[in-house]
Amino acid sequence: MIYFVEDDSSIRELVVYTLTNSGMMAKGFEYPSTFFAGMEEELPQLILLDIMLPEEDGLSILRKLRHNPTTADIPVMMITAKSREYDKVVGLDSGADDYLTKPFGMMELIARVKALLRRTRKETDSDGYQIGCLYVSPEKHIVQVDGNDISLTLKEFEMLILLFRNRELVLTREQFLNQVWGYSFDGENRTVDVHIRTLRQKLGKAGAYIRTIRGIGYKLEE
Repeated sequence: MIYFVEDDSSIRELVVYTLTNSGMMAKGFEYPSTFFAGMEEELPQLILLDIMLPEEDGLSILRKLRHNPTTADIPVMMITAKSREYDKVVGLDSGADDYLTKPFGMMELIARVKALLRRTRKETDSDGYQIGCLYVSPEKHIVQVDGNDISLTLKEFEMLILLFRNRELVLTREQFLNQVWGYSFDGENRTVDVHIRTLRQKLGKAGAYIRTIRGIGYKLEE
């Protein structure tokens, strides 16, 4: 999930629409207060943050995020009309991971979002993922349940990694097809359901961590 804090409704809606149509889940917030309320319900993978906002400015929000141990490691990209070098330095020194000035193109935004997510994922991948008795190492291509190796096909492995990287978030069938197979969901395709079924079977008792969310898709949770 990607959160975008922006008080300009036209920019906010366009960015959320573009991110969603690029296979990423996104949610927009007009006010810092609603953003922090959203953070209480669900933590995002990435935050896009405007500087000039009502209630409080983006730099103040950024400092709060960095001083809170729960949110300190969430990557933040500042998106703002302030284009002076001094403003960029202040944003980066305050803890921003990237800085994009307005006006900007949607293709550049998507490219920079993906690059930032890749950088943060590499840091996480070094230690692998763990949930209950299930351990996965993306770099070493290892899957273990209770310390015992599990053999998966490439697609099953990629689906499991996608679930881990979006842990406790609901992934739709379209998102699986888009990010694992590289094509769109046509409403009739059962490929995802079949692979989820075989993945659960191979994981044994750890297969229970993959939950079906009726009418939407799947999520990974203990």
